Amino acid sequence: MNLFDAIFAQNPSSPAICFGRRIITYSELRAETLKIAGVLQHLGAGSGDRVALLLHDSPKFIEAFIATCSLGAIAVPINMALRADEQCSILHNCGASLAFMESDTCNALLTHAPEKLRSLKNIVSIKPNDEPDRSDGVGDRFSISERQLRNPPLTIYDLIDLLDQSGAARPEFPQPGQDDPAFILYTSGSTGEPKGAVHCQSDIFYTNETFCREVLRLTHQDRLFSSSRLPFAYGLGNSFSFPLLNGATTILCREKPSPDLIARLFQDQRPTIFFGVPVIYNLLLEYHRRGSQLDCSSLRLCVSAGEALPAHLGEEWEREFGVQLIDGIGSTEMLHMFMSNHENEVRYGSSGRLLKGYEAQLLDEHGEPSPDGVEGNLWIKGDSAARGYWENSEATANTFVDGWVRTGDLYRCDNDGFWFHMGRSDDCFKSSGQWVSPVEVEGALLRHSGVARAAVVEDFDSDQLPCACAFVVKQEVESDSGQLEKELRKLLSQSLPRFKQPRRYVFVTELPYTATGKIQRFKLRRQLRASHAKP
Repeated sequence: MNLFDAIFAQNPSSPAICFGRRIITYSELRAETLKIAGVLQHLGAGSGDRVALLLHDSPKFIEAFIATCSLGAIAVPINMALRADEQCSILHNCGASLAFMESDTCNALLTHAPEKLRSLKNIVSIKPNDEPDRSDGVGDRFSISERQLRNPPLTIYDLIDLLDQSGAARPEFPQPGQDDPAFILYTSGSTGEPKGAVHCQSDIFYTNETFCREVLRLTHQDRLFSSSRLPFAYGLGNSFSFPLLNGATTILCREKPSPDLIARLFQDQRPTIFFGVPVIYNLLLEYHRRGSQLDCSSLRLCVSAGEALPAHLGEEWEREFGVQLIDGIGSTEMLHMFMSNHENEVRYGSSGRLLKGYEAQLLDEHGEPSPDGVEGNLWIKGDSAARGYWENSEATANTFVDGWVRTGDLYRCDNDGFWFHMGRSDDCFKSSGQWVSPVEVEGALLRHSGVARAAVVEDFDSDQLPCACAFVVKQEVESDSGQLEKELRKLLSQSLPRFKQPRRYVFVTELPYTATGKIQRFKLRRQLRASHAKP
């Protein structure tokens, strides 16, 4: 089925989007999406053409995404939090000929790396609330040469002007083929360069039939809010496909969701389901501990993904707010969750059970099946898997093998079918000849009340033998680091074998995270190497 037809089979008068003070019905969203589709046709976007979306979470993002995919073109959402050079690299890699951009982003990119924008022919500039303010000259058309860029020429249009020019004829939306690319989602780059996972419209429908139907069990009365943004696989399901394919309501905000903003949205918009990553839940608990009000009375369910949720965090959240925190695991390559806890069947510290419609296997370092109860490299199979990485055959061959997807995660499965995340295969390391899982050590550190956040990476002792190093963010900035280190060493000596205990502690004010809330341990390893290299 075509995405446009699937979404707008809902009750036309039902609320589809809450955006600030605006309530947009399915009927209104349909009319605006048709206008954007007309703009795309007017600019010549056709089957297989890549259309980049550099837009904040907003109705315009959703309209452009639906219109692009439904016309047979390929939508490429790009994270607005990335640096300009990272955004330019994605534009260069995907070869987008057309882009919808926030007006300030448009100006920044054109002056940053014009040599990486050679494939771009047209840009549609969008201002907040689509107000036709010409004061910045964005409505003018000009070529790349006028920006001191090379050919071919680039034309920038104001959306308001294009809506007047594109006419009122309804575009024809073709029925997609099972393997026709519809959108490209770039990985968050927790271990290096982002890669573009190529997905089809059918993948969206598959995740709706699996995680959404099995775990969320949405009704028309549900109101969904996600702190993870629309350009990410997690956020795209949470804020777009799940609510809109089920006649529910999505709550969107342009701003980065800080604890203050989330608290206001909880109070004003009354979501029934909230999606976040572990670092967001930790920040909200800290916000609550400081005495600020966090009204969770409208919530029936909270969901966590992006990185393993420490057991104590889930337990504290449920204890404080009376709402279960459902942890699960998904990936950009699989589009959304393939394992999850379920309401009233929560085992904190686990990623839950395998969802119906997916298969999983654990392989050892030699590619052989891991013995029962022993951790191994997780491989997943399911019909939401990407068709590969855009223009990256080597990475595709390494990740997508005979219908299976190599996740890069280490897992173990207990006798009850609950899966436990043991870290990333590229983050784990051997100490004294035995594997150390950073996630396990971090969980032990977080049991101390003086630790706000922690990350464990491989270090080397004076004999250049591998050992664990702990980067720690203190709960109280002014607390005594020396005393806390002593307490942590004592705590871990009682809970972990010696080879897993950190030999070195580094106290920092913050940890590096990707936009999806994953710790970038490769940056911490790089920091350690640099410190050892100093005389």
